[in-house]
Amino acid sequence: MTERALDVSGVDSGYGEVQVLRDLNLHLNDDEIVCIIGPNGAGKSTVLKTVFGLLKPWTGSVDLSGKDITGEDPADLVRTGMGYVPQVDNVFSSLTIEENLRMGGVARSGGLDERIEELYDQFPIIDEKRTAKAKTLSGGQRQVLAFARALVMEPEVLLIDEPSAGLAPNIVQSVFEDVQKVNELGTAVLMVEQNAREGLAISDRGYVLDQGTVAYEGDADGLLDDPEVSRLYMGGADYEGVEDL
Repeated sequence: MTERALDVSGVDSGYGEVQVLRDLNLHLNDDEIVCIIGPNGAGKSTVLKTVFGLLKPWTGSVDLSGKDITGEDPADLVRTGMGYVPQVDNVFSSLTIEENLRMGGVARSGGLDERIEELYDQFPIIDEKRTAKAKTLSGGQRQVLAFARALVMEPEVLLIDEPSAGLAPNIVQSVFEDVQKVNELGTAVLMVEQNAREGLAISDRGYVLDQGTVAYEGDADGLLDDPEVSRLYMGGADYEGVEDL
């Protein structure tokens, strides 16, 4: 039976006195990719920050594989089984690829060398550049390194914020394929993505966030085929150009 890797229930959250999320409810099963889409300012990135403990929920709860992790510190969550790839500053530019991966595994109790070799096998593009500084990588290569660095700890759940942001169109599909590879390696993925159609196309399910609450949810294919969702949330340029909250 499919089990829930992540359960967010009745969460309100925000910044200072500004409320962004309102009675948020969503879940992620242990074999899924789930994509959160929605207009700019809907609070998509706030969802990930709240789940990962960068923001403390005002109300509600967050469970990881049945354990209440509401408001826990990010460092503890990494040890518990959760990873996070932010939209920006997701690698150490001045360090080599090898050093970045080792930084990702500082909390491991053992087996770091073996795990890094496994990740090199899975992502050959970084294997070829082990000694290169991260700042010399292309945007797509940096994203692959960010994914691999987060996977060093073998998380049950990986939160990914806007993996295609700022990438050339010819690179976007490759990055989405790498997101699928992350999932195939046994990690459930909760992803925020502005490229709504492309994000849903690789996902099992999706949520449409609007004004801090879930406006639509369902199978990814169903959301892609829903004319109302398409009209309201997938028209024009897919909301490019304005950073989400």
